[in-house]
Amino acid sequence: MTVRNIKLIIQYDGSDYHGWQIQPGQKTIQGTLSDVIQNLIGCKVQVFGASRTDAGVSALGQVALAQIDSPIPTENLAKAITDRLPADIVITEAVEMPNGFDIIGAATRKLYRYTIFTGPTRPALQIRHCWYIPAELDTVAMDRAAKMLVGKKDFKSFASAADKRQNSVRTIFQCDVNASCEKKRQKPTADIQRFAPGEIEGTQYDSDWIYVNVEGNAFLYNMVRNIVGTLIEVGKGKLEPEKIKQIIEAKDRTAAGPIAPAAGLCLVWIKY
Repeated sequence: MTVRNIKLIIQYDGSDYHGWQIQPGQKTIQGTLSDVIQNLIGCKVQVFGASRTDAGVSALGQVALAQIDSPIPTENLAKAITDRLPADIVITEAVEMPNGFDIIGAATRKLYRYTIFTGPTRPALQIRHCWYIPAELDTVAMDRAAKMLVGKKDFKSFASAADKRQNSVRTIFQCDVNASCEKKRQKPTADIQRFAPGEIEGTQYDSDWIYVNVEGNAFLYNMVRNIVGTLIEVGKGKLEPEKIKQIIEAKDRTAAGPIAPAAGLCLVWIKY
């Protein structure tokens, strides 16, 4: 039987996983996916990921390549695999690719989104997918700082010390900070059914959410989380937006802000 190269588009909640990459004794996305596919087709399978997301990071559009020797039609693979996966991992698409397809090298763009919540009350239902900062942030200043990261630059200051790659030059196509619309607060009322969620006093509001979008050709280890941590320092008034230029020129991790928690980060898509 002919071995097929199958590209998989994967969504997952990374909260309960020790990242994408297989690690001995740890629950990972790659390990879980490999085990399920092996059990489905009855032989060992290697699953290669396009991006190694960290522990706690989620994805809407992770991409992986699996070499499969099975009579199951390609169009049926997404459902067949998903039916056997835990509820927090889903295959949304399976496509056969030609021999020699490079799942990492062929990627041209990746988009990450980081979610921040700034309301007065911790968002219990969304807490696993955001960074909770109960403070007023200057999102205009944050966005101005974010725009200074756009372009082809050396991002060594935003790379983890564990990233030993010699080349730290990357191209950022988009980096922006989006705050939701203005709050709408209503007076308490007994007839709460006539108000939509978010219009009732004491509930969460759309305006409490902030999103940082970072699109680039590739990323260094922890680069997006370090960018977000630095932008938060700008939002709190601890750094001027123009300081970003000096941080980039320093090529020193200690020049940038602290790393943001993994929970707020999501890999939105990868393009080829």
